[in-house]
Amino acid sequence: MNKKIRIGIIGGAGYTGGELLRILLGHPQADIVFVHSKSQAGKPIADTHQDLIGDTDLIFSDAIYEDLEVLFLCVGHGEARVFLNEQKIPDQVRIIDLSQDFRNEPDFAGRHFIYGLPETFKGAISKAKNIANPGCFATAIQLALAPLAQAGHLLHPVHISGITGSTGAGQQLSTTSHYSWRHSNVSTYKVFNHQHLQEVNRTLSTLDQDFSQPIHFVPYRGAFTRGIWITAYTHFDGAAGEILEAFNNFYKDAPFTIVTDRHPNLKQVINTNKALVYLEKHGDQLVVTCVIDNLVKGASGQAVQNMNLMMGLEEKTGLALKPVGF
Repeated sequence: MNKKIRIGIIGGAGYTGGELLRILLGHPQADIVFVHSKSQAGKPIADTHQDLIGDTDLIFSDAIYEDLEVLFLCVGHGEARVFLNEQKIPDQVRIIDLSQDFRNEPDFAGRHFIYGLPETFKGAISKAKNIANPGCFATAIQLALAPLAQAGHLLHPVHISGITGSTGAGQQLSTTSHYSWRHSNVSTYKVFNHQHLQEVNRTLSTLDQDFSQPIHFVPYRGAFTRGIWITAYTHFDGAAGEILEAFNNFYKDAPFTIVTDRHPNLKQVINTNKALVYLEKHGDQLVVTCVIDNLVKGASGQAVQNMNLMMGLEEKTGLALKPVGF
């Protein structure tokens, strides 16, 4: 494809907007037409996203242009519905929403949103006009459990612990994202009641219509800026080799999800669109670890991956991002 994709971004001043810009500025097929921000309109983008100094002269806009092919919504939860109610976006414009507004209620304002987890729904994404990008914790949990669901192995309760960096709370300051509170500190939140569990259960039930087991999820706030580490375990009577083969087969056409035979570490995925999945068998318990960058594979990188699929591009286009390993 020689013609570049005309792209608009709504809510470009936050963390996901900044990451999306970082990726799209290096994407060979991306033409960023405008970046909208209510709070920063008229100001240089590099003043807000200082990591982009020297990379772009774009200015935040308060106008919304309709001559687009793809529109990314990087607004807060609940705001995407408000935006689509207030703005008449032409039907031919593809929308990729990074909020949770359409993950569980996919029909809105005459649009149907496909759930954008490429490892499970690549075919539907490739034909979609609208995408509901998965949540960050939801992405990591689903990548850990999806092969088990498809193979019919989720027959017992699943226990998960997961820790996320402070950027998972968004750019708006709060007590629990403030440096002096977060540094050298760990805390739990939304124990067994995290909002991402609803989309996780929907996907697992799609892969295995008989799935009915509870998922007991304990999320933690970590004293670091970015990344997610989840550890899931459940009863499993089969052999380790059998389940390893199931995972390798499930992800054989997933360029960003790597089933590794070595204990992963978070730095291997930071700043990348990779997910590392690691399996261990301990007695009758199967333990699955998944690590991702919450802002890339858990948000903006996955959104670009979905755009590539929607627009008929090679899935990895613009996403050859190297981690910072030291």
